[in-house]
Amino acid sequence: MVAALAGPAAAQDLTPEERRTIEIFRRARPSVVFITSLALRRGLFTLDVQQIPSGTGSGFVWDREGHVVTNFHVIQQGDAFSVTLADQSEWEARVVGAAPEKDLAVLKIRAPREHLTPLAPGTSRTLLVGQHVYAVGNPFGLDHSLTTGVVSALGRELRSPSGRRIRDVIQTDAAINPGNSGGPLLDSGGRLIGVSTAIFSPSGASAGIGFAVPVDTVTRLVPQLIARGRAIQAGIGASFIPERFNKAVGVTDGVALAEVQPDGPAAKAGLAGAQLTRSRRVVLGDRIVAVDGKPVRSEDDVRDLFEAAGVGATVTLTVARQSARRDVRVALAQD
Repeated sequence: MVAALAGPAAAQDLTPEERRTIEIFRRARPSVVFITSLALRRGLFTLDVQQIPSGTGSGFVWDREGHVVTNFHVIQQGDAFSVTLADQSEWEARVVGAAPEKDLAVLKIRAPREHLTPLAPGTSRTLLVGQHVYAVGNPFGLDHSLTTGVVSALGRELRSPSGRRIRDVIQTDAAINPGNSGGPLLDSGGRLIGVSTAIFSPSGASAGIGFAVPVDTVTRLVPQLIARGRAIQAGIGASFIPERFNKAVGVTDGVALAEVQPDGPAAKAGLAGAQLTRSRRVVLGDRIVAVDGKPVRSEDDVRDLFEAAGVGATVTLTVARQSARRDVRVALAQD
């Protein structure tokens, strides 16, 4: 009799906050998946090709067409992939698109629509430090996990697997362990506000500092990855001299153009790249020192401002050649 009453009695003792947390987890659980990444390796003696596990992580259902969102680093080392849904059904998956510069990837599975429960997206633009967040994952493929916390900070920066800077990253104290990478970060309404991507920890376990890619970035990029396989990059038809060479070639400020594509926006605006003389000396062309009045010190700065403006937008570049400076208007094109 005691055992029979334990469940209802315990439920009656729950606080309103506990009830809300339980409901958030109950609704999100069917959407969160377990991802296995497999690498193809040839046997040393048999020469047979075998599939070797190369990593695992979490992800979540994006739509009823079978698209699943996760971190790029979860699938980075894999050649084949499988997705396990909340009902424990396992499905072969293929990569339809990836944005390493934002640590995002999209897989697709052929599961029936009735097996797929997409998460409702929220917004990260209006997040406030201190509001409650919930991190859901499926780190072992056997059952789901939930950790809770608050938004600890906003506007953080993180290096992606490609080395590019991810801006406006959400910092939370909700525990995000390695197996939770790619899982959703939710607000108190159960809406998606980020994709758990990294932790700061010397030991490799959660130490109360976790990071998530903001959902506003996710909702902008995922449709591009589904449609095109990659993110649409805004640019001016030019490459830049890597920062590590700045001292050697004499760049003291701004971002120097390396090559300018013929008939591209930069060329049409009269910008010139660097030239290599017969004696192998680099002669600098134009340097971008500001975009729409905002000073730039790295290629990341330039790319971030181009990304914020978007393809088709016109920006004002402040460019320098030797000691002379001028402003030029350039229409951003797809890079």
